[in-house]
Amino acid sequence: MTQMRSDTRTSGAGGAPARAPVPADSDKIPAHVWRTAGVVVFGAVMGMLDTSLVNIGLHTIGADLGASLATIQWVASGYLLALGVSLTVCGWLARRVGVTRLWMGALVAFTLTSAACAFAPTAGWLIGMRVLQGLAAGLMIPAGQTILGQAAGPQRMGRVMGVVGIAVVGAPAIGPTIGGLMLAHWSWEWLFLINIPFGLAGLALGLRYLPRTSGVATQPLDVIGLVLAGGGVSAVVYGLSEVGTTGSVTSPSVWLPVVLGLAGLAGFITRALRGERPLLDIRMFGNHAFRAATSASFFAGGAMFGVMVLLPLYFQVLHGTGLIRTGVDLLSYGLGGIIMLPLGGRLTDRFGGGRVAVLGNLAIAGAVLPLAFLPVAANGILIQFLLFAAGMATGVGAMPLVSAAYAAVRHEQLPDATAFVNIVQRVGGAVAVALVAVILSRATSSGWAPVSGYHLAFGVLAALSVAASAASLVLYRLQRRVKAAAAEPVPARQ
Repeated sequence: MTQMRSDTRTSGAGGAPARAPVPADSDKIPAHVWRTAGVVVFGAVMGMLDTSLVNIGLHTIGADLGASLATIQWVASGYLLALGVSLTVCGWLARRVGVTRLWMGALVAFTLTSAACAFAPTAGWLIGMRVLQGLAAGLMIPAGQTILGQAAGPQRMGRVMGVVGIAVVGAPAIGPTIGGLMLAHWSWEWLFLINIPFGLAGLALGLRYLPRTSGVATQPLDVIGLVLAGGGVSAVVYGLSEVGTTGSVTSPSVWLPVVLGLAGLAGFITRALRGERPLLDIRMFGNHAFRAATSASFFAGGAMFGVMVLLPLYFQVLHGTGLIRTGVDLLSYGLGGIIMLPLGGRLTDRFGGGRVAVLGNLAIAGAVLPLAFLPVAANGILIQFLLFAAGMATGVGAMPLVSAAYAAVRHEQLPDATAFVNIVQRVGGAVAVALVAVILSRATSSGWAPVSGYHLAFGVLAALSVAASAASLVLYRLQRRVKAAAAEPVPARQ
């Protein structure tokens, strides 16, 4: 007889445990799920790799197109703003056209706009195409995560999402190396042309292996909600990213977009709570486990994106290393994450995302904090060891929270859940990057020793990891309570 066990997944708005019996052998991941994960990784790699590649080439692109730095930086800023808009409408589109069709369409759009970017004759054309590319990326990444979540089910979520996490951690780590080599030997157009073979391969594999899903009749698009949510997220992210340009939070180009963005988000939340069919189901945060996992993802995402931005500056500015050498130095961070992510997924499925994330984020803090005390002339092997350890810790710190958030909601709620988690991580990353920019700018203007600003920045990122661990502890306690409730014997009826 097949052994049975209790499924302790939290479901519903109140997070009540569901105790339906599940066959013990259902934990084994079928081959078709791994094929689905492999296909979705193509989109994740393209979306994450493209950002780091293009940022490296901004100076070269501006010089070739005859554009100033103030103009050409919109190649990066326009992409981020468009990303924020499309994340908010992803859930509605997934229900309307089907999540597989949405992913395929976004992949095609991302590939075509990459080609259009490569052949851009002017800076204005390039910026316009990057906006369209950002819209496609904002749909492709959460749609792929939704496909994976629906195919894997809650009890396998950690292991499968760990595969996508390899792209999230690994692609930005190898991006500077690839970008530096490409710019050293080829023209900047190849920073975009590299997406075409990935896109064609992903499209062919998607047509063959992805599950077919069809859309359902939904309510008309809430245009007002889209303007409030999409505009709000984009304005907040843009305002925070301007801190890196101005070096101050008091500049109007920083605080004005942030204030307007927060006002837009407040308006969207009010509208969503009062309406029967909002653009995004804000009531999902009534689910205690989802709320705890998403809140912890804000701090974990901030630490992860902050480290990814600070480390290249640490090598290039403080140590004076070149672009290609910096990329090589960052490989150990990405390698650590790639090695540890599959194990982190297994631990998540076995022990729960909360427990794993508590220990993982503490480990991130333990690996990053020593960098806040090392002198400029610190041993290079020691620095590489710390980066490798930080990468490994990231593999068991950030992705378990994402897996726990997706596992906490019902099947039909996954499109909105993926949108919310990606938005929260992006905003958390923007906040962390703004903090790093302010610290480094103030350190320079105040006449501190150059290393002092980096020491303080690493200390702040370590503190964010500790905050993520504390928030993960709330999730762990919820999961333990649900597990204990599921283990209680059901009293027999008289």
